[in-house]
Amino acid sequence: MSDFYKELAKQLATRWVSMLALPGVLFLAAGWIGFRLGHAHALDLRRFTEATTGVATQIARWPGAAQALGLIGVVLAAALVGLVVQALVGPVRAFCLGQWPRLLATALTGRRRRRWTAVVRRREELQKEHPPHARTPEQQQQIDLIAGRANNIALAEPGRPTWMGDRVHALSQVTVNRYGLDLTFCWPRLWLVLPENTQTEINTAQSGFAAALFTLTWSIPYLVLGAFWWPALLAGLVIAAVGRARARDRIGALAELTEAALDIHGRVLAITLGVSDKSVTGPLDPEEGLRITDIARKGR
Repeated sequence: MSDFYKELAKQLATRWVSMLALPGVLFLAAGWIGFRLGHAHALDLRRFTEATTGVATQIARWPGAAQALGLIGVVLAAALVGLVVQALVGPVRAFCLGQWPRLLATALTGRRRRRWTAVVRRREELQKEHPPHARTPEQQQQIDLIAGRANNIALAEPGRPTWMGDRVHALSQVTVNRYGLDLTFCWPRLWLVLPENTQTEINTAQSGFAAALFTLTWSIPYLVLGAFWWPALLAGLVIAAVGRARARDRIGALAELTEAALDIHGRVLAITLGVSDKSVTGPLDPEEGLRITDIARKGR
């Protein structure tokens, strides 16, 4: 047990340093440089060298105890910055998933829906103009291009003001339309019958999405610092772009894994709840899905 607790403490310390302290130290360093140089001398290497040399010389004159306390203070300040950023992950997640104020969400969702509908109609027109049996490779390529544009907006009719929100919304729509399942109520029950390896894959995807959101959230303090030192603004924009790209990729992978889990293991849930007989195989049918939803909702 002693070795177990030592290993656990080591892992927690490593995680604490990598997720809170180290990014916080980098931001504190950027903040110190930014306030010393400002906009006017943002890239003045001579001023930077003079400032760092002066601080290093001053710290070198401190007694050892004062240096240790100073180091502890910096680490604690860095951890505090990391905790503040961590607290902002929730609002950033809500923003990315389209949980916006109603009026703004309705307006932007409507705009996305109109764009998606126009592209889908164009694809349908091309499919009618060029039937499959008489379709040339160039015509098929054009149809695929239009279909790709629709998927870039949303994989189903938009119901959220953001792409990531619509990726989750599309998953809910697919499960309702294809299987008759209300995923909000049925997912916890499906989770309990999933094999351990499937749960591990989904947990890994969820962790990846959470890490991407954490990266995206770190752009906020740098964007704020950019008001005083413009290079920080550039850094914030780069961090935001990287975090957003990773978050889109991870939420897409998570949605695909969730849908695949339902395709493969939905029948197990139906058998477990007594909706389907063990002799039946294959994916759920909508009638079975509706019965599972009734059981899960319990009249709610």
